[in-house]
Amino acid sequence: MPDDLKDTITENAKGPAKAAGDAGSVEQHKLTDQIAADKYLTSKEAIKSKRRGLQFNKLVPPGAS
Repeated sequence: MPDDLKDTITENAKGPAKAAGDAGSVEQHKLTDQIAADKYLTSKEAIKSKRRGLQFNKLVPPGAS
């Protein structure tokens, strides 16, 4: 799903902000709103991760045995 959202943001950024025609007018969401939605969905995926961004390592000097 994140790839689809990236593609959508890219397509919306290339297109016009507003369009009007005989059938009516169309306005897309602001890019800042789309970026905020992308960050929100990415953070939701990160929360589901078991590691949650923290990793603990034990450092052992090379001369210790």
